[in-house]
Amino acid sequence: MNSTGNKVRALGLCSGGLDSMLAGLILRRQGIEVEWITFETPFFSADKARRASRLTGIPLNVQNITQPYMVMMKNPPCGYGQHMNPCLDCHTLMFKMAGKRMAENGFDFLFSGEVLGQRPMSQTKPSLRYVEKNSGYDGYILRPLSAKNLPETIPERQGLVERDKLLGISGRSRKPQMKLAAEFGIDEYPAPAGGCLLTDIAYSSRLRDLFQHQDAYTENELHLLKYGRHFRLKDQAKLIIGRTQADNDKIIAYHDPQKDTVIKVKNYPGPTAIVPHGATKEMITLAASICTGYSKAPALTPVEVNIITSSSREIIKVLGLLPSDIKHFLI
Repeated sequence: MNSTGNKVRALGLCSGGLDSMLAGLILRRQGIEVEWITFETPFFSADKARRASRLTGIPLNVQNITQPYMVMMKNPPCGYGQHMNPCLDCHTLMFKMAGKRMAENGFDFLFSGEVLGQRPMSQTKPSLRYVEKNSGYDGYILRPLSAKNLPETIPERQGLVERDKLLGISGRSRKPQMKLAAEFGIDEYPAPAGGCLLTDIAYSSRLRDLFQHQDAYTENELHLLKYGRHFRLKDQAKLIIGRTQADNDKIIAYHDPQKDTVIKVKNYPGPTAIVPHGATKEMITLAASICTGYSKAPALTPVEVNIITSSSREIIKVLGLLPSDIKHFLI
């Protein structure tokens, strides 16, 4: 029981991985009422967390945090990792938002499945301390898998959690977690790899290019960075060309029909392409030539191409440019 005589309640950050599941189950085994919160943006989804919730029966709240995330992304205090991943400030933001829900919904403390030393940059003692201190919930973040290797938290001192029943796992070995998973009867869980697009070199390059050429962007534009080939034709002219039919479908699904120009080769199989926010006639012609070069249209032959905007539809003729000739435009 907590100080009000009610059952102890804990709100956990859930990535959907095995460590998240185990952290929740360890606390639930103590009789604590456990819930999860997870966040999604165009850079990472809540799919694994939803699956973990189904497997464990732990209730899950999903929040889209794209808007505040992008504010942080423009200037993360701790900077980026190897690519465009602001891991420490990302975790700080997530705990800050989880803490707000904790306060509003009567939870006693926060927890996560983080393991000391498992990730060399974001799960060291100084890193975990930075996140806790800057989240605004210092002392209220419990990490059940590594608690015995970390300072005692407020809920432990208050007797809300039995520290003796928490663990002292550290390092990168997964054997302790796998053994514990067997004890809990968990035989389905994803690999420990992240799944955050901000650690991907190709996606990061496209995002960095977007930051350099636009002051504002929609959530759909961030999704578009996942699909197709991306070309920077000029400072304010960008081209996205699908690689597959799935790419083509996603490009159309996320494009803005009021602002973007759609390009499609007539009479020959080929990709769908868009020029976000449109461009000059010269740039549209260049984009059409590049798109044609990726189609099945014959080389060195004028080809008709559909140019579609919100207010017009026209056909122009272009010669396809070979992909090998336009590599310098690739992002």
